[in-house]
Amino acid sequence: MGAHRWPAASSGDESIDGSVPNYLNNNFPGSSRPGTKIMKITATEKTDAKELELIARTVRLHIVQMVGVGQRGHLGGSCSIADVVTALYFSKMRHDPSNPSWPDRDRFLLSKGHAALVQYAALAECGYFPKDELKTTKRFGSILQGHPDLKSTPGVEANTGSLGQGLSIACGIAAGLRIDGRSSRVYCVIGDGELAEGQIWEAAMAASAFKLDRLVVILDHNGLQAMGPIVQRFNTSPLPEKWRAFGWHVSEINGHDMAAILNALDEADGIKGQPKIIIARTIKGAGIPFAENRVEFHNGLMDAAQYEAACELFGSGRTKN
Repeated sequence: MGAHRWPAASSGDESIDGSVPNYLNNNFPGSSRPGTKIMKITATEKTDAKELELIARTVRLHIVQMVGVGQRGHLGGSCSIADVVTALYFSKMRHDPSNPSWPDRDRFLLSKGHAALVQYAALAECGYFPKDELKTTKRFGSILQGHPDLKSTPGVEANTGSLGQGLSIACGIAAGLRIDGRSSRVYCVIGDGELAEGQIWEAAMAASAFKLDRLVVILDHNGLQAMGPIVQRFNTSPLPEKWRAFGWHVSEINGHDMAAILNALDEADGIKGQPKIIIARTIKGAGIPFAENRVEFHNGLMDAAQYEAACELFGSGRTKN
């Protein structure tokens, strides 16, 4: 993992170990703040599960704060995949926030683009843009809109959120990287409600047919879509058997067990000749008791008391705001 890069920094000017990080003056696409300071990245060893759990708390705190009081936001589906996204950005993927277009970076695509808040939180914590930008999420002129936008947000690889399309894009990127002779991996998060889209299964067939073995899909299997439980709205079970029938290597994990997430991602590295899917069993709204397994928080709103309670839950995380 020596090629992996990520910043060990909390809010303010101190990193976890108390050292003062270096900064680069960098104008990023769409920014209205020339000369914004972006953290310089240095190589580090693989982050352990305990530290990642603390970072995931901070990611969830950012998600809560981006939603705010009395405004609708995708709290549930962002929190359900927060542990997986944390493991990818802060331990598994090779990437460099000071050089988002680094050719040998690993790629991350959030096919369930309505959960963009979790990606924005991770990108900000990594140093792709200042954390103050999170306060502007979904505002007119912000670099952080309701769905990922590659032209506006540093670190975003594709415009996603039209459900079913992200996996096809990921397949194309994985194929292109192979043609270019690069060893980069492509990670794609899809939702279980999204499996009702036929394009997902077309892409699944293509990935298997072309043996895209540097493609790793993580399925956020939280059991709820916008209008209710998956099994009642559009039951796509049995999932492991279906993906195996399409030629994929399948693993199943608890999507909130950081050690299990890391092990599954490492195991995927050793599987050759076929694409991989990790079915992560998750909880919608994970970590926030009033939102857990509640369909109304798919795109819900918090009152002031709920907002304060959620912030207090994560206030002891890696970053204190």
